[in-house]
Amino acid sequence: MELREKSMNMKIDYISADDGGITMYHADRNGIAGWADTAEGIASVLKDVGLADTVFGSSTMDFAYEEGFADDYAAQDMWDSAINIYNWEVNGVAS
Repeated sequence: MELREKSMNMKIDYISADDGGITMYHADRNGIAGWADTAEGIASVLKDVGLADTVFGSSTMDFAYEEGFADDYAAQDMWDSAINIYNWEVNGVAS
């Protein structure tokens, strides 16, 4: 996991599949909030930076195989697992 920039006011609102992991961005798209290649790592970044009410995904999330994932569904599956971890640890809600 790599946390590149931490901002308390800008929550993650955009994601892209990248080199077998997911890069997370905050509001201005130039602000990379972090990158991780495990659901646990993504959830950790989410806990540190925060999660916007709406998160948009790059087309790379649909073509994840081209970004180093086992198949095109793997990036979305990783993101969904991270959201489940985040919701449980932060909100106390199980999916």
